[in-house]
Formats: sequence, structure tokens, C-alpha cells
Amino acid sequence: MTGTYDVAIAGAGPAGAQCARDLATRGYDVVVLETESEDEFPRTSNKSTAGTFPSTLSAFGIPDEVVQHPTDSVVLESPSSYFVREQAGAVLEFGEFKNWLVDEGREQGAEYRFDARVTKPELEGDQLVGVRYNGSETVYADIVIDATGPSAPLAKKLGVVDLKRENQAIGIEYEYEGIEIDHPEYADLSDAMMLRLDHDVAPGGYAWIFHTGEDTAKVGLCYIQSERYQQYGRDGFTIDDYLERWLESDPRFENAERIEGKQGHRGSAHIQLPTKMTTDSFIAIGDTVPSIDPVWGEGIGKCMRSGRIAAATADSALSPDEPDTSAQKLSVYERLWHRQVAPNAKARLLMAKLLYLAPDERYDDFMRDLRGLDDGALSRANSGDPLAIASLLHLEDVPTLAELAKEELHLDGHLGRLEKLLRSLR
Repeated sequence: MTGTYDVAIAGAGPAGAQCARDLATRGYDVVVLETESEDEFPRTSNKSTAGTFPSTLSAFGIPDEVVQHPTDSVVLESPSSYFVREQAGAVLEFGEFKNWLVDEGREQGAEYRFDARVTKPELEGDQLVGVRYNGSETVYADIVIDATGPSAPLAKKLGVVDLKRENQAIGIEYEYEGIEIDHPEYADLSDAMMLRLDHDVAPGGYAWIFHTGEDTAKVGLCYIQSERYQQYGRDGFTIDDYLERWLESDPRFENAERIEGKQGHRGSAHIQLPTKMTTDSFIAIGDTVPSIDPVWGEGIGKCMRSGRIAAATADSALSPDEPDTSAQKLSVYERLWHRQVAPNAKARLLMAKLLYLAPDERYDDFMRDLRGLDDGALSRANSGDPLAIASLLHLEDVPTLAELAKEELHLDGHLGRLEKLLRSLR
């Protein structure tokens, strides 16, 4: 089955489906190729905890019908302490949300082909002209967009992304009932999204409980699986072992049982800075880039924003009388990504890796420091403002910070100034 389109998109996740929705609204001929069958979609790709915030709900018109449970606070836990911030949010029913996005795109004229496993870019000489899928079938397009996530079959073959295994995080989640949401030994998690920093539970990462109403919640954990981030881990433990151990040791789960009929989720993402995102006639979006927030893993809003700016970039390239899909023209996507999807990406990545390498006792100090910040400073730190982040650092963090900066983030020129700043703040 062939065809010629303005834009061909690989992947029907939040990034790809939002991009298709926006392009179809603008009147472009767009096709989305999705590996899963339509009858089961999204079964194997239903991998998100799906917590998000009002800014995303309003920006993309996400309806109440796909909200599993509204929340009104975010809770951070350490082994012996916690911090609560009042902040409205929502836990989406991820499968229903993805199907809603597909329906939205179709209503605008986007074509979807399910059971269409993308295998490689279609080239004529050195020129990208389309996408090969299911082995021998091809669609042709002026612009090709890879929204397949970490598998990135197109972006990898075109040399656009370099997803490193040592930066790969893995995650697991199930839904439970019978949870004691307001346990006397912990923060009240009623209508809350909770994230826990505790190496005994999730070494080199974090765990979560997202309340979904009454005594039910989404429960899971994720961590960077490389040796460096597993320095606090247990020999021979798998991610399933860590989850089972948490369920057995945390009194909130004493009477918890997995909800029948609710599929468990496993997934992965790369916690690293993106490098190249575009080339001639090609854009990589969503978690192909990757776009997931490195600190707390929020991905829906960021992926949808990356899809939106990719659609705007494609529109700019295709709308003139003489379309220009060159790498130079499409590189505007990269500038927009750093401005609108992940501003201060380097600072946030540094904060994330510093968090995941810190010892458990440092997490308890972190909760105390958070309670000492006003809302403005906290918002600035969460958005990646370097000065606000510095106010949360201690002098004992400097050696780890220096190691990360020199080896991975190329920030060594700023370390002297940062250390002086830390001394002045303490």
C-alpha cells in the first residue's frame, strides 16, 4: 500500500498524534503509521502514568472525559520526611486519551494506518522521500516525522539521535485497590500525585503513588539502570523485585491488591540532552528526541508541545509557493524546542542526575530545604532557573556536581562561580 502525502508521521503517541491533529487542521495531507493493531490500540504502548497539569489540559483542549481523577496537590517523599505543594493536576486514563487524540486527528482529515511497523527511511540517493513499513510497503512524503519514542527506527538510521544505553531509565507500574491513602505515618495522598526519592525503593530513580479515587492508585517506580546509578542497588534485584519489596514493606499497601482487568505497564526513556533533532525533510519529536522531563518524568505535555512546534515548523516549510524542507529550514524546530518544550534543559538534567546520585540522607535535607522556599523560588527551581536550583544545593553536593558537569554536561567553566554562590547562600 503506497501513497503520497505532505507529511508522514511514524507513531501515534501524544507527540505524533498531536502533530497530525495540528497539521490536518491546517489542511495538509498527513498519514500516521502505527505499529499496533487498531482493535487493541493502545495496548503495548499504554505506558504512561499520565499525570499532567492544567496548562496542558487547556493548551490542547483535553476533555474531562479522559481524566481518570483530578488532583489538587503534589507530594514529594524521602525516606523519613515529605513535602506537600498545593498544585492542581489530573491523572488521565491514558488509553482513552490516546484514542481521543486519534479521533481528533481523523475528524480533521488525518489518515491513520494501524498494523504498520515502520522499518526504515525511504531514500532516493541521499534524499529522504518517504517511509518504508511492514518490510516492503512505502509511503512518500515531503516531510517525515519520527515519533516512535526510544526505538527511533528512522532517526537512528538518519543519524539524527544518539540515545545512549547508560542514560536509559526503565519503569514499571500497576493499578491497585485497597491502599491506605491517608496513613498516619505518611502524608495524606488524597487527590495527590506523590513522588518518592528513596534508594531502598528505587535506586537511581524514584517511585510514585498517583491517587485515582477512593482507595485506588497507580503505583510504580523507575530508575536509570546503568552501573553508576545503581551504586545503591541490590545485587541481583530486578525492577519487579524492587516493586514487590516496596509493596511488602510499606504499610500503605498492607491490604492492597492489583485491580483485575487493568494492564500493567513497562517502559523506558532516556535521561539525556538531545543532540541533533532535524535533517533534510526530517524531524524527530517526542521521546525520540528525547523530550521527557528529566527530573520527574512528565512527558505528556512536553511531547504534545514538541508535536505542535513540529507541525508549525512543517507548515512554515511547506506553505510557500516553493516549499523548502532543507535541514537549515527545519532547524527552527530545534530552537523552538529549547524555548517552548524544555527551557533550561541543561540545568534540569543536572538537577535530575544530582538527585538520583545523592544518598538517602540528602533527600531528607532536600525536603527541609523545599519547605523553606517560597512559592516563587520553588517555581523557578522547578523550571530550571540556575540561581533557584543553587539555593537547594549544599557544599557537599559540589564534588558530584563537578563530576557530572565535566563528564556529561560541559559546565566546568561555571563551577567556581557556583561554589562561591553556594558558600554565600549557606
